[in-house]
Amino acid sequence: MVPWETLGDASTPDGTRITLRRRGHEFLLLADGRSLMPSTITGSEEALATVGCRHLASVRGARVLIGGLGMGFSVRAALDVLPADATVVVAELVPEVRDWNEQWLGHLAEYPLRDPRVHVAIGDVLRVLREDPDGFDAILLDVDNGPAEFAAEGNDALYGRAGLYSIRRALRPRGILAVWSAWDDRRFARRLESLGFAVTLDRVRSHGRRGARHFIFRGVPRA
Repeated sequence: MVPWETLGDASTPDGTRITLRRRGHEFLLLADGRSLMPSTITGSEEALATVGCRHLASVRGARVLIGGLGMGFSVRAALDVLPADATVVVAELVPEVRDWNEQWLGHLAEYPLRDPRVHVAIGDVLRVLREDPDGFDAILLDVDNGPAEFAAEGNDALYGRAGLYSIRRALRPRGILAVWSAWDDRRFARRLESLGFAVTLDRVRSHGRRGARHFIFRGVPRA
């Protein structure tokens, strides 16, 4: 069997080690040695963008914020739905992940970072959305393994009440929050509802109609 080779290492601000590995045509992102994202299982990441952006296919000047670049699959899926005048802001905490997409990973999702609609903002997704004056029609979060904290300490700031309140304020009228999760987190759904979101849950497969079942929480602020 072809062995894995390490292409790069990086650290999040809290010290979590992020590693990019390759074996043949496969790539794998790890957090402190634990699998975070393989290049061969992308269905639910793509579904995140489809669920979060399908209402924007004919909206002029749509603005989308994606929290977490990963290998670019959610960005590509969003671009495939959005019109030509849309703007996609990708908040990525680790600058090396952007560099790896440009150097190693771009071909996997047809080079989404080369699309002029895309801007990568290096930094915490909460800081990016709080500093943006124009708001967003969709906010898509694929940070860590979902609301149940896994890779990086401090994700409770994003998925906790204060973070979700900031997200609601950043959504434009009829905007949608879509959150990828490896688990059906009922506490998170109740938290969204307590902050005035109408919540639906989409169950998706990790690879087409096969593979592990993942979840996408969709929150729409009530009027």
